[in-house]
Amino acid sequence: QVQLRESGGGLVQAGDSLRLSCAASGRTFRSYAMGWFRQAPGKEREFVAAISGSGGSTYYADSVKGRFTISRTYAKNTVYLRMNMNSLKPDDTAIYYCAAGLTMATMTYSAEYEYDYWGQGTQVTVSS
Repeated sequence: QVQLRESGGGLVQAGDSLRLSCAASGRTFRSYAMGWFRQAPGKEREFVAAISGSGGSTYYADSVKGRFTISRTYAKNTVYLRMNMNSLKPDDTAIYYCAAGLTMATMTYSAEYEYDYWGQGTQVTVSS
């Protein structure tokens, strides 16, 4: 069982930077690929970014590539999503969810069904 807790969301202005954190419980953190998804009002949840269990591979949605950075630290069992300075847009407003899925050779990293555990989400609101 893995429990995930997101933090770091809030109200920011376009162009600001923000870092989301997701703390994971359990001793097998390295066995899990970690992903970030988001759901904007009136829209379906969508993939944002993911990182492999080893941390050696990262994956991004086209909409955030070059603007967001995913990373993880094993000492704190935490995965981060950094929204880089001058990159946030009002379209990034959404609830951001952290997810964990056991690493599989066939993972695409971007499909919700590949993730077994989900956090409760953290709201990010970007004003123009």
